[in-house]
Amino acid sequence: MNTITRNEAITLLKKYNEDPFHIQHAYTVEAVMKWFAETLGHGDEAEYWGIVGLLHDIDFELYPAEHCLKAPDLLREGGVSEDVIHAVVSHGYGITIECGVTLDVAPEREMEKVLFAVDELTGLIWAAALMRPTKSAKDMELKSLKKKYKSKGFAAGCSREVIERGAVQLGWELEKLLTLTLQAMAECEDEIANQMADEQGQ
Repeated sequence: MNTITRNEAITLLKKYNEDPFHIQHAYTVEAVMKWFAETLGHGDEAEYWGIVGLLHDIDFELYPAEHCLKAPDLLREGGVSEDVIHAVVSHGYGITIECGVTLDVAPEREMEKVLFAVDELTGLIWAAALMRPTKSAKDMELKSLKKKYKSKGFAAGCSREVIERGAVQLGWELEKLLTLTLQAMAECEDEIANQMADEQGQ
């Protein structure tokens, strides 16, 4: 698995993404993917899982109607290997995007299944954290997250159907996915905040 370095991945991400919200989401998914790599026994691949997380939405800011269709060209141009490209594209599996195409590249490896499952969920947990007095996931209990999850009007853009398909693909109960992703978000929160502070200081 020869792929680009993290610094090269960040440079490539920023070539096509400027919105701080999108940059933060990329850093969040990177950190959560690395956490899952360590937790699921793939610690030697943590950097690799993280790079996939960093680049998963590379085409979303400029080409939202063609999300996951434009990504391969942007990634190949940046020297990214085909295994990473497959992983990036597979996080849209089964989703019909704005231009009318239903994405058909399925997640195959455990890493790809984790990306599919946690992408939308990290957004929902982040939205739930911002509603708290502490603005943090660190003191969020699972029951609080589950209540927000069940409220269809809350963070409506975060697809519960995709999250639940992600759990099924991993062979996990939904509660396991919620529990682990909440733990990952809480443990990675300071790291993500520091990266965003560095971004704003540049």
